[in-house]
Amino acid sequence: MATLISRPQPGEYADFYAGYVKAVEHERDAVVALERQLPALRAIESLTPERASFRYADGKWSVRQVVGHMADAERIFTYRLLCIARSDETPLPSFDENQYANTSNADTREIGALGAELVAIRESALALVRGLDEFSLGRIGTASGKPVSVRALAFITAGHAAHHLRILRERYRVELPNPD
Repeated sequence: MATLISRPQPGEYADFYAGYVKAVEHERDAVVALERQLPALRAIESLTPERASFRYADGKWSVRQVVGHMADAERIFTYRLLCIARSDETPLPSFDENQYANTSNADTREIGALGAELVAIRESALALVRGLDEFSLGRIGTASGKPVSVRALAFITAGHAAHHLRILRERYRVELPNPD
């Protein structure tokens, strides 16, 4: 039986991430939260090129850039999770999301390919977290200069995606399945 990835306590993550953890506050298990988002992530693959190019305001990212950012952030959060779960005590750096978005070439890529990449990253993340035991989930490391637990990173990953899926639905008017 898989280990339940229970909700982290506030001291297991920096205040900056509280909004992401809160974005999936209705979930008791991070694996369930991550799995429930898969239909919405898969739906991104079928967006039209016009919809994928949309920006809701000047200076805002396009839908493609949001999806590229989601993929980059999920990779980074999952890498942090892996390192800490494996007792790597190396402090992990922060990242500049705007620099990543501006240099990602997401706007020149097909939305189907971006969506497929995001789904592949999520499926890889799920394979990783499903194999963790309770001891690994409680490990705490340092990322962005702050302590963070493996358990918290699983919820942060789900919450970050929930945050951006909500923005895609509300501000970009992208029709995506809602797990709620």
